[in-house]
Amino acid sequence: MDRIIGIDYGRKRTGLAISDPLGIFASPLDTIHPAKLIEYLKKLAEKETIKCFVVGMPYNLDGAESEAMKDIRSFLPLLKKSFPGVPVEMEDERFTSVLAHRAMIDGGMKYSDRRDKAQVDRISAAIILQSWMDRRANAAQNEIKL
Repeated sequence: MDRIIGIDYGRKRTGLAISDPLGIFASPLDTIHPAKLIEYLKKLAEKETIKCFVVGMPYNLDGAESEAMKDIRSFLPLLKKSFPGVPVEMEDERFTSVLAHRAMIDGGMKYSDRRDKAQVDRISAAIILQSWMDRRANAAQNEIKL
């Protein structure tokens, strides 16, 4: 089944999310060390058909690229080379960590569990992916109304 993968890339940890087969809902998937990310994604691609990657782009509040963008710019060619037929889309990830913490609180997660940065990265990846899917769905609806 076709899946879309959300990636919250980081120097220490990378959060991953996966879409449902219809591309409507995003769910946290895993947190991986960046050095093992391509290997993990290749194993995932053996089980699921990956139709797109959505990578979070870290911008500062003023819209300028953050320092973390250097790491992502190094990672993107490797991702594209490893999965040549799979498109890579970018999504603004400002505030995703804040939203992830809010979702954890709203979901009743214990304080000790909310301190787990790997958990935050997975949820952030799901927020990035869900935001991208929602934006595309809204754009498609607006085209139909015209």
